[in-house]
Amino acid sequence: MFNKIASLALFTFITLPVFSAEVSSTAKQTADYAVQTYQQAMVASLAELVKYNTLAIDGVSANDNPEHIAFKAELKKQAEDLGFDYTDDGYVIVIGLGKSEERLGIITHGDVQPVNPKKWQKSPFELDTTSEPGKLIARGTEDDKGPISTALYAMKAIKDKNITLNKRIELYVYMAEESDWGPLEAYIKTHTLPQTNITIDAEYPVVTAEKGYGTIKIAFNKNNYSGFDAYLSEFSGGFFGSQIPEDAKAVIENADLTLLQQLMDKARTYQGISFDLELKGNTLTITALGKSAHSSKPQEGLNAIPFLAGLLSQTRWPSNGAGTLVNFINDNIGLGLEGKNFGNIAYSDDFMGPMTVSPTVIKQFKNNIELNINIRRPRGKSAQQLTEEINHVIATWKLTNMADITELEHYIGDPFIQNDAPHIDTLLAVFSHFTGIKDAKPIAIGGGTNSRLFPNAVSFGPSMPNANYTGHSEHEFITMKQFVLNLKMYTAALVELAAAKTQ
Repeated sequence: MFNKIASLALFTFITLPVFSAEVSSTAKQTADYAVQTYQQAMVASLAELVKYNTLAIDGVSANDNPEHIAFKAELKKQAEDLGFDYTDDGYVIVIGLGKSEERLGIITHGDVQPVNPKKWQKSPFELDTTSEPGKLIARGTEDDKGPISTALYAMKAIKDKNITLNKRIELYVYMAEESDWGPLEAYIKTHTLPQTNITIDAEYPVVTAEKGYGTIKIAFNKNNYSGFDAYLSEFSGGFFGSQIPEDAKAVIENADLTLLQQLMDKARTYQGISFDLELKGNTLTITALGKSAHSSKPQEGLNAIPFLAGLLSQTRWPSNGAGTLVNFINDNIGLGLEGKNFGNIAYSDDFMGPMTVSPTVIKQFKNNIELNINIRRPRGKSAQQLTEEINHVIATWKLTNMADITELEHYIGDPFIQNDAPHIDTLLAVFSHFTGIKDAKPIAIGGGTNSRLFPNAVSFGPSMPNANYTGHSEHEFITMKQFVLNLKMYTAALVELAAAKTQ
């Protein structure tokens, strides 16, 4: 889940009532049939889809990317084998069941985020069902190839049962959700979208609000340091912008045993995150290992960048680029997740929760080091106000510290709120019936999905409430239990929303 597009922010929210709608017998029976018949076929489908590293490549269109082409060929084969129609519009694939002017859209994506193969027990592009029994491990299992396989077999169960549909069911698979929403925007301008839509790229019970994605960018200019004190010659960390990084590294020159002992003593006071310190001559190398997570849920990870900076916070480092960056992180970010040290930018919304502020990537260039800070913004402040507050913090810190830094262009995306989708009550009823969780209510998330581009769209799974979301992490998986539960709920939801008559 990745939002790199500004949309119209709506600054009102109507608290939705708790619904008590009953799930029809047809929906229940079809869901049971789907699980009894297609569990293993669904796993086999997923095993084929995760084989392809459908990561975006800079400068290469998805239409020319060999992995994307191969993935779409496999998807076409599966769809046609199941008896569905298949349309390939380049970046957008539509897999359809039924014929009607009224349509129900299921919104997914086929691209994935980067992966570090060294951190996986097996290849991240091979479905691993044995390393951790009960888990299906691979890149894309939760985000978003698992949901694609689930939707295909929910549709297949409906087709097998010859259920009369008053809405055509269309599964949308977009090939650049994680990197570029532009092609989807262009597609929407020339195509009529379904009147009702479900995004299966987030959480249960039903997501009706999403924070706005944003990035703060600052360049710390490199300057040679010629003194005799210890100084930072390197500080690096992070993999991609929407991942809480679990790796960071610092290199200190002019170090000695006294500094090593001080840092080792301090490192022992931290919990959950580990540090490795190695002194060779006068060069001290420190690596930090935390826990990766989706940057929309920073509380589920341990961010190695601020933890490593915090380990080094007892020293005011010479302003040579790396040292300036570490001083900035310690002064303005720290170990908090909500930007409470970053001037006045911190705020919260009663429904959407607090803004989160997370350093996620440090990019190394010849003349500078670029710090990328990921923010997730709820309603309550305008983009202009936030930008002014961010600019004030950076300008003030630069002046106070005589720092050689350059403020780069920031991106401040808008939050999204869906108040009146007509199928919210039905989805809540399906969720409550199959999970046993009563009084389910809509929720807000920190991530951004394609829901905001489709009419009457809300998100429905695949992640359960209060469960760690593993997409974007270096340990992505979906449990078999959840995979099966999703098949039940998606099948029932499609029956309830698309069938001509249920009993």
